[in-house]
Amino acid sequence: MTALFPAAPEQDLTGILGRHFIYTYANGWRYEMYVKNAETIDYRIHSGMVGGRWVKDQPVDLVRLAEDSYKISWNEPTGTSVSVNVLFGPRRLHGVIFFPRWVHQHPERTVCFQNEHLERMKRYRDQGPTYPVFTVPEFATITFVEDRSLDDETVIAEPPERLPEGYTTRVN
Repeated sequence: MTALFPAAPEQDLTGILGRHFIYTYANGWRYEMYVKNAETIDYRIHSGMVGGRWVKDQPVDLVRLAEDSYKISWNEPTGTSVSVNVLFGPRRLHGVIFFPRWVHQHPERTVCFQNEHLERMKRYRDQGPTYPVFTVPEFATITFVEDRSLDDETVIAEPPERLPEGYTTRVN
């Protein structure tokens, strides 16, 4: 007899831990993520509605869905929620970003190093409005991937505007 609710697949996260990658959504928005460990990521947003934003030590829920298929989900202090499926084999990603109304109306308020402005982000979030939520579901192509060690604070250590020319257009 088949179980009605099958057990979760083995949670071997070694295929994503320490990975640093750059990806571009079909709408042209370019992002960068570093899977720092099983509980946190660092990321930078290079273009799009909130281009210029960067975050370190974002708590996440990270799971392995299948061989070479992972889901990373998180809620930000801004009230934004994100869920990203990452497939390194075909170098594909699908993300869904749920922006609260205030971020959609004033994205420039979030363009900063979030870690230094947590109280301000929470204040904006609490002031709202939060609804209706602006949902952005998009596929992306992973253009650059490298393996780094876990908890490497040098991977994402400066704002997007300080990176050398051509940094985000690297392909491997």
